[in-house]
Formats: sequence, structure tokens, C-alpha cells
Amino acid sequence: MNLACIPADGAAAHGDRTALWFEGRAISYAELERQSMVAACALRERGVGAGDRVAIRLSNSPAFVAAYFGALRLGAIVVPLNVLLAPPELEERIVASTPVTLVDDELPVEGDPVREIVPRGARDPAVVLFTSGTTGRSKGAILTHGGVRAAARNAADALALGSDDVMLGAAPFSHVLGQSTGIVSTLLVGGAISVVRRFEAEQTLATMTRTRTTILLGVPTMCIALCQAARGIAPLPPVRIAHVGGAAVPEGVAQDFERTFGGDVVEGYGLTELSGIATTFPVGRRRKPGSVGVPLGGTALGIRDPDDHGVGEVMFRGPSVTPGYWNDPEATAGAIDADGWLATGDMGRVDDEGDLFLVDRRKELIIRGGYNVYPREVEEALYSHPGVLEAAVVGVPDETLGEEVAALVVPRPGSSLAVDDLRAWCRERVAAYKYPRRIVFVDELPKGPTGKILKRAIDRSVVEG
Repeated sequence: MNLACIPADGAAAHGDRTALWFEGRAISYAELERQSMVAACALRERGVGAGDRVAIRLSNSPAFVAAYFGALRLGAIVVPLNVLLAPPELEERIVASTPVTLVDDELPVEGDPVREIVPRGARDPAVVLFTSGTTGRSKGAILTHGGVRAAARNAADALALGSDDVMLGAAPFSHVLGQSTGIVSTLLVGGAISVVRRFEAEQTLATMTRTRTTILLGVPTMCIALCQAARGIAPLPPVRIAHVGGAAVPEGVAQDFERTFGGDVVEGYGLTELSGIATTFPVGRRRKPGSVGVPLGGTALGIRDPDDHGVGEVMFRGPSVTPGYWNDPEATAGAIDADGWLATGDMGRVDDEGDLFLVDRRKELIIRGGYNVYPREVEEALYSHPGVLEAAVVGVPDETLGEEVAALVVPRPGSSLAVDDLRAWCRERVAAYKYPRRIVFVDELPKGPTGKILKRAIDRSVVEG
């Protein structure tokens, strides 16, 4: 069940076929396997063995893929880290996962290859992927070899992925979507990944055209930007499916993309704790505006404590569900019940045909351009400034990003706060996509009887637009 067998099997079955496109270069399955074996050698020389954690902090690139499978080859557990993490966030994840080594530069591409693959079972940990809960505290979700494989197979089946498909690898490989669906699903079926180090619409569109990309994996803002970049451009890539998640897709955006590229736009829903995509519209199933589709494969969907309208907390159970959080039994017990049901914290309902409709995201969660931003993390950065007395971070609508991060701040008496200075303060303490672009100073924040700040009572018009 070791996931490292996937590129190995691909090299044995069709070694000359392209596995990765990167910056105008084609990397075959045989070459990817060789790079993974050499990466395993470099990691073993650093003392990495079965069960050890290997932190990888690399942008989307063949180097990430080689290090990922090289670590798994040794029976190690991969800890992917977003390159945008601020130093305190990076330190928090390193302390929690205690990796033997941190890969933040490309490993050697030449050396003695490690040919053997350490056997791993379906329930053995393959990845510890950090995700913030509604409290903002970082938690390392354990993804197993069997769980990632199951989620990847479900996605491949739903999207009808085949060996002729080229997947756009723009979703961060440090994110579950970029890994499970972007890398593993594609290599599982013998397809190719068009790797994009960083999404920039014009350059990405040119890459998609050059590599004849057929599957777009991303967020609504990518669809908007690509449509704008495609105006007056010909030829365009032969996109047949745009699988979009992370935020609701406005119907107008979906229609514009379908007119521009000719492919279908389908929404999906997944979580780090689900090892990837859990629901979507399989090829051939009619898309319903506002819905994120039906559960895939052996995944069971439930609604806990539904109200009169059938709305309740969305629950999942199945082979792709995490067994828990790394060294965090309290968080595990709070998220997964005795029967193996994962509580997502999202509210939704299921219609008569089994399609899931999300009616509310996790409490207070902001989704900015497909990235999860948890207000408490940003608020902690604000509160660390000596001139801040109180702060509340909320999401406000944004036409391009879906939501923007905004902060209402009560200055400490006698302080001389400036918006630009406070924004810069936050940029040094949280990832680039998290810091508040909009900051407004106020005299007070609404509070309840116990003194708790009531975000639902905040007048968000003061930080909109």
C-alpha cells in the first residue's frame, strides 16, 4: 500500500510516458522514479528511516514530487509545509511534528538510487498535514497510505481521469488538493501533471496551452483570472473539466468559463481530514447550482442533528477519513466519534437525490482565494502589537477573491497606531494570504453580557469596499 509504489509502477508500465511538465521540460515516469530513488538516498544519508517525519517546504516543482515519494519510499511520514508560512507558524509545525530533517532546497538529482520500497499498510501514516481548526490552533491531520489512495482513486473515477489527461498542477502541493488529486490521482492513472510553480493567469494559460491541459484543479478566482486572460487569445487549451472548490462558484463565473474554454465546471467539497475530495459531480451527473455534489466511492455522508429544514452538521465516514491528529488525542476525540464519523463543523443539507448543499462554512472561517484564514490566528498577531487594545477579524465580500480579510481595531489609549504600520506588523507574523488588507480603527467593539466580542453584531460595512 506504500504510495511510493505509484510512480514505481508507472515507470515499470510506461516509463517513457510524460509524468510531469515543468517550465517547458518533459519528465518521464522513468525519470521521476529515478529522481525519487535518488532523493530517498539523500534523505537516508540524513538519518531518515521508517516512521520518521520529513518536513518538505518547497514550491510546486518536480523537486517537491521527488522528495515526497522519496521520503515515502523509506517508510517515512511526509510533513508538507506551505512556503508562505511566517516564521512563527513554521516553528509551530516543526515543534509539533519533530521531523528528522527539513527539505527547503532541492535534493540532489544524482547519486546512488534506493531501489527498495519499505512496505506500508493501509492504516500506516503517510502524511501529517497541518490544518487550523475553528480555534485557529494548528493541528496535524494524519493521512494514511490507504486513505490518500482511496481519495485519489475516488477523484480519478469521478473525473474520469485517464492516461491522456493533463492535470494543471497549480493548486499548492503543500495542500491536500494539490497532493491527493493533483499528484496522486494523476500518476495513479498514468496521466501527466503540468506543474506551475505559482499561479499567474497569463503565464499559467500559456503553460496550459503548451501542455494541452485537460483538467483544471483550483478555486473560483483562478477561473475568473483565466477567463480574463483568455480574451482574444487563440488557441486555448482543451480543458474538459474545471474542478473547483474552496469557495462557492457563482453561476455567472461557471457559465463564463464554460463559454470560454468549452469544458464543464463542477464544484466539489473536501477537507484535509478527508484526504482530498469527498463529494463532487462525477462525469455524466448533472451539476446543480449551489450544490457540491454527492459522496464518492465508499464515503458515507450524514447530517447530524438536522433541524426542520434538514440542515445540520455535515459528517463523513469512510476509508479516506483521518484516524486522528498527530499527538493530539483531545482534538481527535473532539472531531471523530466512536463509530468513525468525522465532524466537519460545516452546516449543510442533503436533497432527495443525495446531493449535498452547504449552507454555512465553519464558524468565522474566512476563505480568501481558496486559502483558509482563521480569524483567531490574525487576531493573535494584532494583539501582540503593544498599541492594540482589542481586535476582531472578519471576512468581507470581495469580487475577485471571494472574501477579504478585514480587521476592526480598538487602539490602546495614548498609542499612535497607523494602519500601514499595523498591516506590516501582521505581515511579519502570519502567512501572506492571511494578513488583513483592510484595517479600520474603532472606539469600541460590540460585546455580550460576559464581555465577549460579538462578531455577529459588527457593522461590516465599515470595512467593506
